[in-house]
Amino acid sequence: MIALPRWNRVLILLSVGVARAAAADVTLTVDTPMATPAWARLQRELLAEQAPACREFYEKHFDQRGFLKCFVRWGANDGPDDAFENFNGWPELHALGADDVIRRLYEAGHEGLLRQYTEARTVETPIAREGMHHREFIVQSDWMHHGEGLQLFHRMNLSLGADERYADRARRFAGFYMGTDPAAPNYDPSLRLIRSMLNGSRGPMLRPATALDWVGDPFDVSRFVALHGEKTYAQFLQHYEEYTDVAGDHFLNLVATTLPTVAYLVANEPRYREWLTAYMDAWLERMRRNGGVIPSHIDPRDGSIGGPEGKWWGGAYGWGFSPVNPVTGKREDRNRIPRAMVGFMNAVLVTGEQRYADAWRGMIDAVNANAREFDGRRRYPTMFGKQGWYGWKDEPWKVGALELWYLSMRADDRARLEDNGWLAFLAGRNPTYPETALEQDRALVRRRTAAFRADDTPPERRLADNMLAYNPAAAGSLIQQMLGGLVPGREGGLLHARLRYFDPAARRAGVPPDVAALVSELGDTRTVVTLINLNPREPRTLIVQGGAYGEHRIESATVAGRVTAVNNRTFSLRLAPGAGAKLELAMRRYAAPPTLRLPWER
Repeated sequence: MIALPRWNRVLILLSVGVARAAAADVTLTVDTPMATPAWARLQRELLAEQAPACREFYEKHFDQRGFLKCFVRWGANDGPDDAFENFNGWPELHALGADDVIRRLYEAGHEGLLRQYTEARTVETPIAREGMHHREFIVQSDWMHHGEGLQLFHRMNLSLGADERYADRARRFAGFYMGTDPAAPNYDPSLRLIRSMLNGSRGPMLRPATALDWVGDPFDVSRFVALHGEKTYAQFLQHYEEYTDVAGDHFLNLVATTLPTVAYLVANEPRYREWLTAYMDAWLERMRRNGGVIPSHIDPRDGSIGGPEGKWWGGAYGWGFSPVNPVTGKREDRNRIPRAMVGFMNAVLVTGEQRYADAWRGMIDAVNANAREFDGRRRYPTMFGKQGWYGWKDEPWKVGALELWYLSMRADDRARLEDNGWLAFLAGRNPTYPETALEQDRALVRRRTAAFRADDTPPERRLADNMLAYNPAAAGSLIQQMLGGLVPGREGGLLHARLRYFDPAARRAGVPPDVAALVSELGDTRTVVTLINLNPREPRTLIVQGGAYGEHRIESATVAGRVTAVNNRTFSLRLAPGAGAKLELAMRRYAAPPTLRLPWER
């Protein structure tokens, strides 16, 4: 008998289970009236207020083509990635249930920006002389900036479902990093490495980078507000003088795994899962050989850790990267290890295997094992260079600890975390969190709207990142409360959530009108959520899904002591007018292959 890989076994079992569920969809009905909680009213108000704010922001900062009204330039400080970041949070808002206008605007802006930065060219900076984008993807950058610029693309799939244009882009972009596209030879399949930290649709940079590569063409900085504090173009160049070491694989490139992950979500084709597993397993092996700590430099010639000198900590943005800030004249620790967590989260999402979380946990322990006593205080390192560990802090190193706990749901991982409002609420210690957090986000929307209304900077004096602080989208508290989800960061990863909702009447992602949701408990096999219909006259029906992409299986739902078997990734819930209930869901996390297809497309 041939033993099937884990996911093949799961796929076979699920194909039977889903077919049966499709023939007899589980529908729960809630008829019990519920007094409207303050959090439910505030959720609906926050969702409603953001649509007009986002429309006004778009109309001020984008033209009819979807082009950003700014001084267009190439550069890591204020270049193409920042332009797309003006839509941070918009896809999540629509996927929660905000007005369809938000989706129409971010789609129009996405298409416009792709065209705008394809047409934009440099004069002196070599890589972008024929366009800053090529084949709808940035020509060459690092995955701190790639990830930031791709937040819109990576999360707009929450609402798109089986969209062919999106699917075509997802496959093409993944091909840039899988060694299947000869025009973008970023990946070495024999060594299982991405060949440079600077990579893109025109391939990798295999020479030392220059400050010009990072900064872009000269311009009159005095006409603009540079958010990093530079006052002259010379200071821009000085900022990147030490960013030369880019050839070879780097833990920042783990963010690139999001592209094959998204391609896998499109149609669950095994080749994308197989590439992700092979690449991530290569990194796990390197960690094992490096004492549990992920290296930041892998030699592109032979795949050795740290190259001939064994400098595993090397590379720009690596473990030993502490360049001089020309504005302050001081060295600053710029290790970008937090970004690497994206790859481990993608691996758990796609494979369902906790060994990737285990590897990150092992790294936290390995770093903290190097703690030392200084003047009677125990201190913990955050950096490593030629002289050994440095960057000492009073608290244990716990980069990625929140994400690790979310993946594992283990008590020892939770113990690393200090309480914040949301975590304390989930533990039953902060009952006022929902209302407080929602009010804070409402105030944020209003504050940012007032700020961009008051800004009279002409477009020709705006850089692409000058408007980021005015973006009125505020989805954080809604993601935590409605989805039991992690608020996606700038790293460029996907949304990770315990639940999602869909409106079958409107055939779109998000809760139907008048519906609010509050996840109040998260455990390894248990989720508690309250759902309510605020409409006193009309019923509402929604589809409840396990996971952002259906990766969690809902085994049963308990309402008022009555248990209903579900055994599927979704079930339907009919809420009578003014009705609501607390549901206890028994779940198996990461028990199904994730998909971006909407429930009625499966």
